[in-house]
Amino acid sequence: MTTTQPQRLTQYAHGGGCACKIPPGELEAVVAGLVGSAAPEGPGELLVGLDDGDDAAVVKLGAGMAVVATADFFTPVVDDAYDWGRIAAANALSDVYAMGGSPVVAVNLLAWPRDVLPMELAGEVLRGGLDVAREAGCHVAGGHSVDDPEPKYGMAVTGVADPARLMRNDAGVAGTPLTLTKPLGIGVLNSRHKATGEVFPQAVAAMSQLNRDAAEAALEAGAVCATDVTGFGLLGHLHKLARASGVTARVDAGAVPYLDGAREALAGGYVSGGTRRNLEWVSPHADTGTVSTEELLLLADAQTSGGLLVAGVVPGYPVVGELVPARADGKTLEIR
Repeated sequence: MTTTQPQRLTQYAHGGGCACKIPPGELEAVVAGLVGSAAPEGPGELLVGLDDGDDAAVVKLGAGMAVVATADFFTPVVDDAYDWGRIAAANALSDVYAMGGSPVVAVNLLAWPRDVLPMELAGEVLRGGLDVAREAGCHVAGGHSVDDPEPKYGMAVTGVADPARLMRNDAGVAGTPLTLTKPLGIGVLNSRHKATGEVFPQAVAAMSQLNRDAAEAALEAGAVCATDVTGFGLLGHLHKLARASGVTARVDAGAVPYLDGAREALAGGYVSGGTRRNLEWVSPHADTGTVSTEELLLLADAQTSGGLLVAGVVPGYPVVGELVPARADGKTLEIR
């Protein structure tokens, strides 16, 4: 099939980007039976698996060498095919950076409605992914594709890391500041884009930016605890980090940076179902004080290819809160 008409890719998907994730509560229930299973015979020691919802799996192969493995894909988050490919690749690579690793090789994951959308557009998606992987110094070697009623794209990425210098969810310590390396607001801007066709270059730039430099700066600063902020929003990912580390996370709502236009998009009602589910999930675990529901929705906004949330001060990036001792009532989040 060929066409000369511009295609609005977001109109071929029921949602967009990481807002399409299965709700976190449902997902945890599904994988609960897989946690703690006996290790198989074979090479390597599993250092990071399903237990704490980390961003990628890590297997130690020997002294000073570990393999980092992840996969991530989603429906179109923007209408431009090339930009969607760039964003999806940056998002998949981010899982490796969030663990303190460096990506080595990726394979494409593509689902495409071949009788509805031209294959030339699929080529543009793959070209965008390849360009970002090359920017990361990561090989792209093949992949897998299926004919699917809904377009989806992403990558499975393998990287390497020093097992003594990992950043993981369960290593947070009370008294440590929290640093955020990209502004929030991607989700509401993407929702407005899907609904209206308006293009927000600031959101595209944020989503396609690699987290490589932020991860390197965090490791250089001595960070051992981090996650990336994607579909579960800042509050959802921070809840998982605090729970795994046995601490409470205190958020200074006024210190959290946002992309230009994010508050206007929120005021216009462009809030995804994923964002609302995020807030519903974390609310029982959060002391929200007098913070408004609107502000909480921004803090729970489902991000696509968001920044790193690092336990520690990372030079050049804003501190948005701190980890404090666990509360007696079991709340993992304090928002002020």
